[in-house]
Amino acid sequence: MAVIQRKPVLREIDASAADRLLPVRPRNAHKGDFGKLLLICGSRGFTGAAELAAKAAARMGAGLVFVGVPASVYPIVAAKLTEPMVFPLPDEGGQLSMAAIPEILHHLEGKDACLIGCGLGRGAGSFEAVRAVLRHAKCPVVLDADGINVLSGHMDILRGAACPVILTPHEGEFLRMGGDLSRSRLHGAISLHRQTGATVLLKGHRTLICGKEGCYRNTTGNPGMAKGGSGDVLAGMITALLGFGLRPLQAAALGAWLHGRAGDLCAKALGEYAMLPSDLIQALPRLLK
Repeated sequence: MAVIQRKPVLREIDASAADRLLPVRPRNAHKGDFGKLLLICGSRGFTGAAELAAKAAARMGAGLVFVGVPASVYPIVAAKLTEPMVFPLPDEGGQLSMAAIPEILHHLEGKDACLIGCGLGRGAGSFEAVRAVLRHAKCPVVLDADGINVLSGHMDILRGAACPVILTPHEGEFLRMGGDLSRSRLHGAISLHRQTGATVLLKGHRTLICGKEGCYRNTTGNPGMAKGGSGDVLAGMITALLGFGLRPLQAAALGAWLHGRAGDLCAKALGEYAMLPSDLIQALPRLLK
């Protein structure tokens, strides 16, 4: 008898839901209680992606943030980041080389969440690094930007991942993965979740987040956030929330709401034209009290 797949319940995440999802920080806590994160990001010409993702994760309250970048851009990224711990990885032509994989897997041990892809580039080393992380990670992994792009045509890698995965595509990346928007954005996000087993966060107006526990629609955000770097900020925020112990669907939904709400605060203070992705990070203290 055929199994009927019911349409997941669609919920809107609002301020009260966000308050319920954000964990309370215990008085007797130490830095290890708030997540040890590994970020594999950046390449020549895209050092800002690593910077924004790492600063967003730190500002969200992550306990320890480790950032691996290609060796040729290490001095640039290390100079930009003070709180996160930056380390160089073997590279070739400004992007990761395959020689970086053993070191990435070493740093992956004992981590509570991982982000890979922001500004990474689409070379063979990036592809192999993403594949290795998905094969070996014991913690949730966020795939963003080039972490998604390098898997186009390789959906089997996602289906065979050893860890929970969050995909954060904009519509172009979604379509390159084989996603279908012909019926609706919601139908497309649900379908990609079912095809891959990953939690899917489909960016755009009214961002959608779909996973095995259902779907959320986010109502915060504005057109001023449609600028390069905003997605890197969101990816870092979600990774931090995973490090707190939130489940992938809840971490992605809460991250989207906080990201959009920070954008709304920036638009009010600075205007949609003038606001920058880095301003979103600076707005987070007004939300995380």
